[in-house]
Amino acid sequence: MAERGALPTVSKTRALFLRAIRHLFHPLRPDDYLELINPLWTTRETRGRVERVIQEGSDAATVEIRPAHKWPGHRPGQYVRLGVIIDGVYHWRAYSLTSDPGAEDGLISVTPKLVEKGVVSPYLVERIQPGEVVRLGDVEGVFTLPDPPPAKLLFISAGSGVTPIMSMLRSLDHRDRLHDVVVIHSARTREQVIFGDALHDLDERHTGVRFLLRITSTQGRIGPADLDEVCPDWRDRDAFCSGPGELLDDLIAHWEAEGDPERLHLERFQPIIGGGDGEGGMVTFLDSEEEAHCDGDTPILVAGEKAGLKLPYGCRIGICHTCVGTLQSGRLRDLRTGEVSEPTGASVRTCVNTAEGNIEIDL
Repeated sequence: MAERGALPTVSKTRALFLRAIRHLFHPLRPDDYLELINPLWTTRETRGRVERVIQEGSDAATVEIRPAHKWPGHRPGQYVRLGVIIDGVYHWRAYSLTSDPGAEDGLISVTPKLVEKGVVSPYLVERIQPGEVVRLGDVEGVFTLPDPPPAKLLFISAGSGVTPIMSMLRSLDHRDRLHDVVVIHSARTREQVIFGDALHDLDERHTGVRFLLRITSTQGRIGPADLDEVCPDWRDRDAFCSGPGELLDDLIAHWEAEGDPERLHLERFQPIIGGGDGEGGMVTFLDSEEEAHCDGDTPILVAGEKAGLKLPYGCRIGICHTCVGTLQSGRLRDLRTGEVSEPTGASVRTCVNTAEGNIEIDL
C-alpha cells in the first residue's frame, strides 16, 4: 500500500462546500457544473493546474503544479502518476515528486528528463504551458526518509536519479535538519546537471552540507571504490541512493562487503523483473475470451502480446498502472519479489506479475 505524506494546506470551508455539493446533487453528478467555474473543483478525481515550467539543465524541466483539494499529500521521495492529454489522447506516467511536501506556496512539482523517442516527457519538457490542467493519480513509493531523519546522511545519485533526493533535501532544509549531509551527484556533462543551482545553493547556505558534483565525461564515473576518499565516514551514515541499475548493483555489493546493508536505501528506476522458477500456467483473458500460455518467468503482459493480443501498457516496470486488470481466479507471482498471492477481485499489474497455475483475468 502506498504511504501517504502530509496533507496540503486547503481551506476547510472549500472542502466542506464541495462535500455538501456532492450530497446535494446525488445521484446526479455536480462536476459538470463545478468545472464550468473551476476545473480543479471536480469531486471525481484529483487534478492540478500547471503554474510554472522551469528549465533544469539542457534536457529536463520542472513542472510546478497547484493541486486541487483532494490531493492526499506526499512524503519526500515518493512518486505520483501524472495524466496529460497529448494530441487528444490520455497518457499516464509516473514521476518522482521533487517538491518539499511542506512548501508554503502549496505547489507540488515533477522534473521529467527528456526522452527523445518518448511521448510524455517531450511534451512536459518542451510543450506544456502554465494554466493547463493535469490529472493526479496515486502517490506511491517506499523510498522515503524516516521521521525523524538520521543524524548523518549520505545521498548518491546519477542523472535523473536526483529527482526523489531533491524532495528529501528540500524537506530537510524546510525543517532545518541539514546538519551533517553529504550529497554526491553525477551527470555526463555540466550542461545536463539537474538541480545544479539548487544543490550549490544548499551547499553555500548550510555548513552541514557538502555537495560533490562529478562530471563523468571528463572525470569518469564515480564508484564505490571512491567513497573512502570522498566520504571517509560513509559506513557511519544512512545512505539514500537513486540512479541507473548498474550503479545501484555496485553499491549493494560494496555495502554487503564492507558496510551495513541495513543502512543502504535504494530507488531503482529499472527494477529487476524475472529470473525465478515459477510454475506458470494458462492465462484466460475474459474480455476477449482469448488464452495464452505464460511460463513462470514471463509477465502476463508479454505472454498475451506473444499470443497476438493488443493489451494496454505504459512503463512496463510496474509503476504507471496503465496495464492493470482484475484477477478473477488463480494465483500470481510477483516477478520483482517472488511473492505468490491470490488477490481475487483486485487490480493487478500485468507487466510485473506472472501466472502461478491457471488464472482468469479481466483485461
